[in-house]
Amino acid sequence: MRRCIQTLCKTLTSAATVALTATALWSQQPSITWLGTLGGNFSSAFGASADGSVVVGLARDADGRDLAFRWTAVGGMQNLGTLGGDLSQASGVSADGSVVVGGSDNADGQFRAFRWTAADGMQVLGTLGGDLSQASAVSADGSVVVGGSDNADGQFRAFRWTAADGMQDLGTLGGSLSQASGVSADGTVVVGKAENATGQLRAFRWTAADGMQDLNVSDDYDSVAWSVSANGAVVVGWVGSADGQIRAFRWTAAGGAQDLGVLSEGAWSEAYSTSADGSVVVGWAGDADGQLRAFRWTAADGMQDLNRVYARLLSDGSELFAAYAVSANGRYIVGLGRNAATGRTEAYLLDTVPEPASLIALGAGFAGLLTRRRKR
Repeated sequence: MRRCIQTLCKTLTSAATVALTATALWSQQPSITWLGTLGGNFSSAFGASADGSVVVGLARDADGRDLAFRWTAVGGMQNLGTLGGDLSQASGVSADGSVVVGGSDNADGQFRAFRWTAADGMQVLGTLGGDLSQASAVSADGSVVVGGSDNADGQFRAFRWTAADGMQDLGTLGGSLSQASGVSADGTVVVGKAENATGQLRAFRWTAADGMQDLNVSDDYDSVAWSVSANGAVVVGWVGSADGQIRAFRWTAAGGAQDLGVLSEGAWSEAYSTSADGSVVVGWAGDADGQLRAFRWTAADGMQDLNRVYARLLSDGSELFAAYAVSANGRYIVGLGRNAATGRTEAYLLDTVPEPASLIALGAGFAGLLTRRRKR
């Protein structure tokens, strides 16, 4: 009798735990937040912190200037200013959201890479000897910045910057051009694009040990790497194709470059960002009508149009044109869309949870638990 009562209590306790967990998950519905502007009619988001709580990009002010911003739910959109000119753009943010990198023009109209913190404001990172530089991404702890700069000969080159060593030229693949677009969490792996000896653009992966390596995504067509996973093992970007279009790819050393496909009846796609583990890839693609559509790719679901997956959130006629970044956990996606409520092209933050599969599995687990207990 006592054993039956104990079994019943355990069953009820387990069921209650599952039920409470299910309730908590159901209370977290997918949502979209339009981030607004700085007083103008345009904004776009290019980066998000690891937990999606900080978003960075550029936004137009009332005077028509495009300026770097840092957004949080509590503080809203913060204007990060410029280096003395009229233009700035935030391209990347550290894992905790405290370090922002990008580019801004100075009082002389020269565009320069910057690194911003609340304590120091916008700090110039310099150049490789020329007048132009732009920061594209930053390591998880904010200590390593990558991007591109022209040198004294006017050649644009990929760089890796640290406070200790300054701006390091990462070289090329035999041509005169290169640019870094992404960096691993620890700052040791850099990816981007570079010209080879024949002038073809090639996606590259750089480490201090091996230098700049051609990913060999394609023998015949241009390719560009935009982002890399936290451990540096997964690279995403685009590659040309025989039909003259471009295709999103996901590269690993073991599997090489995987074509991520296109949207149904679409012709092209471009991958911009990946989650920390490389399992979630986001970007933009053309649909059957040639319209721009933000996408998310996973091995399980393939390439999905976010406008269809989250149609309920866009019932007012809003649209998601591009997904430029995904948070480390794969939950938050930021980019560019049209906010029907304001009529503006605007930055957005999409919270994609709870995943339906998780809820289905949880419900199945709950039902299975009760069934097993009844059979005893």
